[in-house]
Amino acid sequence: MVQCQSGEAAAVSAAAGEETEVPPRQEDGAGTGQPCLCPAAGMEAAGAEERRVCGCCSGLPWPLCCKAPGTKKKASCPGLGLFYTVLSAFLFSVASLFLKKIEDVHSVEVSAFRCIFQMAFSLPGLIYYKTGFLGPKGKRMFLFFRGLLGSTAMVLLYYAFQVMPLADATVITFSSPVFTSLLAWIFLKEKYSAWDFLFTLFAIAGVVLIARPPFLFGSDVTGLEGSYTDHVKGTIAAVASAVSGAATLVIIRKVGKSVHYFLSIWYYAVIGLFGCVIALFVMNEWSLPSCGRDRVLLILIGLLGLGGQIFLTKALQIEKAGPVAIMKTMDVVFAFILQILFLNHLPTWWTVGGALCVVASSSGTAIRKWWQTSKKSQQNEI
Repeated sequence: MVQCQSGEAAAVSAAAGEETEVPPRQEDGAGTGQPCLCPAAGMEAAGAEERRVCGCCSGLPWPLCCKAPGTKKKASCPGLGLFYTVLSAFLFSVASLFLKKIEDVHSVEVSAFRCIFQMAFSLPGLIYYKTGFLGPKGKRMFLFFRGLLGSTAMVLLYYAFQVMPLADATVITFSSPVFTSLLAWIFLKEKYSAWDFLFTLFAIAGVVLIARPPFLFGSDVTGLEGSYTDHVKGTIAAVASAVSGAATLVIIRKVGKSVHYFLSIWYYAVIGLFGCVIALFVMNEWSLPSCGRDRVLLILIGLLGLGGQIFLTKALQIEKAGPVAIMKTMDVVFAFILQILFLNHLPTWWTVGGALCVVASSSGTAIRKWWQTSKKSQQNEI
């Protein structure tokens, strides 16, 4: 009997610390464009006629199975998953631009509004799939830390966007895949090779070029939006956001498919909302925007962030994680374009150099993981 292989649950980090997991294939429906690779799980006899049943298609008879010989499948549009990835990157980048345009609204309050939209999105899914609101008993602690770290990454990222150039913050948070490999090696005992170490050094070099500490670059630092103190605070927040996002992906990988996608998003939104509300009252920063434009921008940030997450999820459902991760570099491209066009702030050559280092590091990590996964799949098929 051949062992059934299901599609890998992938997650990719975007600007704003948003991470997206892929739901199990059985819930994706037959139209996702990813046929199950499982052969017939059993045989059934109905009178004199023998009928095979596929275990990966919820017991559907073989003629209706996704892997039935001679069955015509709908031809998926080539490149559709990559198009969804680019669209997701664009929506996330526009949401970040709107965040830069908001005045007198703290990043924690923006995060609270974002969590409200996340709750509104995940609640119907929890009811439809009857997953409950707490999850399996053995997974609740993982879900709690997933929500805590994910929401922390979002708050830190929004703060970084507010106090430093848009392109700088986007580039730094794009180093999250490198930290994911490092944390997976520490906590999940996954292999960490010399290549991974090299990619980590590239990411660190990119962050240093963007931060430009005075002891390396001197006291005359140009190309900043505000003071150098705010720039350092934003850099620290962006790096912490990347690490928190990486830790979230490690937890998701640890939990696997035993927890539904909507339940993971639910914990992310609920814990994030409670944490943001408590922080706002402690800091005495809670206040509705006095300007009608800021209120509209808050709603648009929530809608665009939600749309970006949905398109990224769809991209991972119909395309392999490797190409999606590489195409996610469009986050950085859009950040540079929007910063130049709408914020009238030209990136420095230091930022460009840092971006090249971080993008090369993240892309190298994604390509290597993709190659390893493909190689392992081919070995299992043999």
